[in-house]
Amino acid sequence: MKPWLELKQIAGGCGAALPKPGSGGTASRFSALADWASRDLSLARLAEGHVDALAILAEAGTDPIAGQTYGVWAARPPASTTARLGQDGWHLEGTKPYCSGSTRLDRALVTAECADGYRLFDVSVSKNVIGVRSGSWPAVGMGDSLSESLEFGGPPLPERSAVGPPHFYLERPGFWFGGTGVAACWYGGARGLVEHCLARTRANPSELVAAELGHAVAHLELMRRLLEQAAEEIDDDPHDKEDAARRRAMVVRHSVHHATQQVLLHTAAAGGAGPLCHDAGQARRAADLYVYLAQFHGPQDASALGHMACDGWPWS
Repeated sequence: MKPWLELKQIAGGCGAALPKPGSGGTASRFSALADWASRDLSLARLAEGHVDALAILAEAGTDPIAGQTYGVWAARPPASTTARLGQDGWHLEGTKPYCSGSTRLDRALVTAECADGYRLFDVSVSKNVIGVRSGSWPAVGMGDSLSESLEFGGPPLPERSAVGPPHFYLERPGFWFGGTGVAACWYGGARGLVEHCLARTRANPSELVAAELGHAVAHLELMRRLLEQAAEEIDDDPHDKEDAARRRAMVVRHSVHHATQQVLLHTAAAGGAGPLCHDAGQARRAADLYVYLAQFHGPQDASALGHMACDGWPWS
């Protein structure tokens, strides 16, 4: 089943019931994200966007439309979407890249530059997406995520479509909780690679293959424990009163990103060229994971963490 079709089942079922970040069930939330990613990373990308949108709306005190599939489209290149408030509502226009799910979704939370700051809007895809940039998603990895560049316009949005006040999207604690959830997807993708390798080699692995798998499962266990600890800390401080969410998310993402890269290397060494050349499923897992990892802002986050340490963050 195509990921956007399976997303409709998730939206009508377990997606709506998934614990919100900080609700006491964040570990279960991360586990669900990892499970989706271990099966299909394009599905995980769409499901992660959908459940993140529901969490954002809840944080803003707004109810989603039941049964609708949502995305979060927040890429912010130099020239992107803008919104202007007129007497008849908000006029959204411009082009935004990396709109995962594209026109297969029902609704999306879309960021835009406004006169009073950076805002978030709840948008009907059928009414306010007026075009798809041809050839804007020729990707091999994550191809089924349909992360195309979309053009916005159409009828004015009602004033109530603005989600939260200006700068709400970036300044809320849940922004960093959601960023940690992305790391759970990376972990799930890495787990899927290892599970497939184990299924192929479990009966009689050579010593060299067993060693490569040992490296890989050690990285998986590290990621699992790190995400469980992060989930516990989020539940202990759901409003980020200790001002730790940003730092924690950066540390978790940095560590999981590095460990996932190592899993890619070790599973490739364990399987050799065969699975990547003759097994379409495993080849797609590896290609998808490379692309998913590429959304990581590693140097910027590393620099921020370095400055935090220099400013007195008790990192040891």
